[in-house]
Amino acid sequence: MSTPKIIWYEGAIYHITTRGNRKSKIFLDEQDFRVYLNKLEDSLNYYDYLKYELISYCLMSNHVHLMIKTGKEPLTRIMGRLNSTYTKYFNKKYKYVGHLFQSRYFSELIKDDKQILEASRYIHLNPVRAKIVKKPEYYKWSSYSMFIGKTSKKIINPEVILDYFSKRNEDILYKDFVENALSISKDGGKLSGYSN
Repeated sequence: MSTPKIIWYEGAIYHITTRGNRKSKIFLDEQDFRVYLNKLEDSLNYYDYLKYELISYCLMSNHVHLMIKTGKEPLTRIMGRLNSTYTKYFNKKYKYVGHLFQSRYFSELIKDDKQILEASRYIHLNPVRAKIVKKPEYYKWSSYSMFIGKTSKKIINPEVILDYFSKRNEDILYKDFVENALSISKDGGKLSGYSN
């Protein structure tokens, strides 16, 4: 059975998920999280001429969520480089061999305005959903604090999302949008909103 062909066009936006093989942890300490972010930034810089844009991210212990806008090439270039350079680092550090990630990665094409907002909220609420933190701003391995103005917007372009909100107080409006989903729904206690 062949892998379905991924739809791609210049400027396409994807929600990407990369999981540890057998759901194993891919980050074992704080240095691993930092190195992954450095490898992500290096990959963006390496392919700068292809105009990829990182919109948002969240690194969890055994998986990663990224939202990337493609440039002149599909995701395969940047994701291939990112996953292979991080795997080399991880395997060398921990004296492992073989695959770190479960398959290459999963990508979902964002098709409309509602989906881009819901996917962004979903990505930023991952640590809350996993009961690691009570509020997304308390989790340091996501881009959420950059969206709400708590830290500098180092490697991301949040304007793709923030442009949906009033310029005057976009960070406050985005925070309200994300944190309004923290209300627990009555059906099973799950967070409301996008589900991937």
